[in-house]
Amino acid sequence: MNIPVICVEEKSIAKAYESALIRLYKEGTPFKTQYDKVGDPLSIDCTMNITILEPETDPMIHKAFPGGIDDLKEYVMELKGFKDSWVKNMNDPDDTRWEYTYHGRLAKYGSWKELMDPADKNSSHDVGFSIDQIQNVIDKLIKQPFTRQAQMITWMPNHDLQVYDPPCLQSCWYRIMEDKEGLYWLNCNIRFRSNDAWGANFMNMFGFVQFNREEIADKISKQTGKEVRLGRLNWQADSFHIYGKDIEKAKGMLFDRINDMPFEERTYNFHDEFINEMYQDAEPMILQKIERYKEQHG
Repeated sequence: MNIPVICVEEKSIAKAYESALIRLYKEGTPFKTQYDKVGDPLSIDCTMNITILEPETDPMIHKAFPGGIDDLKEYVMELKGFKDSWVKNMNDPDDTRWEYTYHGRLAKYGSWKELMDPADKNSSHDVGFSIDQIQNVIDKLIKQPFTRQAQMITWMPNHDLQVYDPPCLQSCWYRIMEDKEGLYWLNCNIRFRSNDAWGANFMNMFGFVQFNREEIADKISKQTGKEVRLGRLNWQADSFHIYGKDIEKAKGMLFDRINDMPFEERTYNFHDEFINEMYQDAEPMILQKIERYKEQHG
């Protein structure tokens, strides 16, 4: 009758990710999804609440996610806007590019283009409204760190109720606590309507920790002159799930290894020189990939 609600609290991202996956695997409920293919096992699903107490503390990277260090860097760059040009022209029914990017929704919420002349694809102009929610959050937190109104959303019901794959991310909420030494601690709540626990969650959480550091905390610090550290991150997923097709892979890479492999061997320290160097060195290759995509799609 009831979808399970599971709460996890851990110190680091890697530990929180692993604990959430294990709890989901053991306590989640079987569910169908609209993406199932004939013969796919049922997914395992729950509503999940994850609290990461120290988001920038190692170990930050878990080895059991379907990607590598360069994929983490690419996703962070995507959240910073490097792939905003990959979004489709809404006036072109033959355009198969993305419906949105998270950065596009956060930095230009509500904006779109309308063709003045359907025969001329260069005759577009902005209509409606456009709000830079990221800058507004920064401005609000600088003016009043304890405000409860520093929020960003992605959902556009006039569009998202009709598309096949609407945004999973729904909102980001921020508030700053100031400690006795005058340090600012940026706390954050992030809500997803749907979060692929195996295929996307780790990259999502890692990406938004870096986004919060580079796009919010560092910019507040630069404008105020005050040190801003990342406080707890609360991650809320209405549907936190492992697709049936991924369960065996998750067992092989994680669930069946828990008792035989120490936690330290299942994770990387992001701040280790070698791992961090791999992460930083991935940027030129990713930029080339983005440029090739632009050339291919115009």
